[in-house]
Amino acid sequence: MGTPEFPDLGKHCSVDYCKQIDFLPFTCDRCLQVFCLDHRSYMKHDCPKGNRGDVTVVICPLCAKGVRLNPDEDPNITWEKHVNTDCDPSNYEKAVKKKKCPVPRCRELLTFSNTIKCRDCSIDHCLKHRFGPDHSCSGPKNPESSFSSFMGFLSTTNTKEAPASSSSSSSRWSSLFASAEASISRLGNDISQKLQFASGSDGNSEKTQERNGKQHCGKVTVDVCPKCSRGFRDPVDLLKHIDKDHRGTSKA
Repeated sequence: MGTPEFPDLGKHCSVDYCKQIDFLPFTCDRCLQVFCLDHRSYMKHDCPKGNRGDVTVVICPLCAKGVRLNPDEDPNITWEKHVNTDCDPSNYEKAVKKKKCPVPRCRELLTFSNTIKCRDCSIDHCLKHRFGPDHSCSGPKNPESSFSSFMGFLSTTNTKEAPASSSSSSSRWSSLFASAEASISRLGNDISQKLQFASGSDGNSEKTQERNGKQHCGKVTVDVCPKCSRGFRDPVDLLKHIDKDHRGTSKA
């Protein structure tokens, strides 16, 4: 077989009924034997070690996990190791019973790409029932409940404090009420002074009208300067007064 120049050229197929000489033979990477083109695959030459590269996974009926079988190990030993170490029956419901859309008569499975959480009720729904009217959304939670719970927490913390702290808090509230009453009374005095000035200006205008012999029906409107609280019957006089005495600025 071969030539003087190439003594190793060509080999016979290792299959008994073939024995064909092939000048480009194939060497099996599992059994390391030489085969021709027709018998190069594992199935064609019935390779005894051809299943070593295959991955076989068996689903456990107890925990629904995948158990990989080792080609060099007995499957019973592999199964016994799984049952004694990794088997968890509580995981069966999580793996088998997949979550579905809670809308009645909807059997859509909630997957990673088919799940949307509602902003109002915070419940997962499918894409078809993602809007509130589609899944009869109950709406957002009432914020008053959280506020009432917060106020209840404050009341409980206040009751747990010492009596000295309660007396100090009462003195603070009394001082706040006193300052508020003082500011309100001051504001009332300012308003009454402005009203008295407006009424006095009305009286002066009525006196001048009587002296001149002019009679007017209805009320007389008086515009008050926001800077100096001076009254004017004519708005033109008020504008002249602002331009002359306040340099054209009428904001208080």
